[in-house]
Amino acid sequence: MKLQQVLSRVRKAVDDYGMIEEGDRIAVGISGGKDSLTLLYALAHLRIFYPNHFEIHAITVDLGFGNFHLNKIQELCEKLNVPYTIVSTEIADIVFEKRKETNPCSLCAKMRKGALNEKIKELGCNKVAYGHHKADMVETLMMSMIFESRIHCFSPVTYLDRMDLTVIRPLMYMNEEDIIGFQNKMELPVAKSPCPMDGNTKREYAKQLIRKLDQDHPGTRDHMFQAIVNADLKGWPPKNPPRKREKKKEK
Repeated sequence: MKLQQVLSRVRKAVDDYGMIEEGDRIAVGISGGKDSLTLLYALAHLRIFYPNHFEIHAITVDLGFGNFHLNKIQELCEKLNVPYTIVSTEIADIVFEKRKETNPCSLCAKMRKGALNEKIKELGCNKVAYGHHKADMVETLMMSMIFESRIHCFSPVTYLDRMDLTVIRPLMYMNEEDIIGFQNKMELPVAKSPCPMDGNTKREYAKQLIRKLDQDHPGTRDHMFQAIVNADLKGWPPKNPPRKREKKKEK
């Protein structure tokens, strides 16, 4: 996939849900994976011509596993003229060694998000962009139905009341296959997660289940995504909002 195509889909998401306003300072959460690096690359180029002027700042929360090399990502940020901050933590030691959690993903995610949000506010950013794409949204819907007995999916734009911080998801219209193609084409420097739980989660289970459904009934994933967009889910902002809209609160 070409950069122009990526920018077209990212801009559509940004415009459809009013994700970027004049003067925004947007933190880009960089996990080291293909999704967040594609998001970084896209926003770095979108800011050149988007009518609402905005700044971006890349941030990675290092969980402390070791063997997590970020030098290439640092070089990419310098090439894109994007400031980059690495937040060093001992989350891995706390979760796996001290607490010995049977369900480590939940605590890890909570601590990682806390460390990220704290640094975001320290840097003076008012928004944070996550690299969630179309498949992530469908998987979230599937997990909520199977494990939580509810119909739920995270919103394209979410206002975090306690943090006075807005979360945006500009890759929501991107297929994972297209992101993989773009990452390969641009040779984005993916830093593989050293977490022992990587690829062994409920989300991976949902991913494989949806993949099988899509193989048996082509188009299933796209139909599920369209159902999410059309469902008027609680907490979702309206499409094509006015220039200045009321922020949605997340409880």
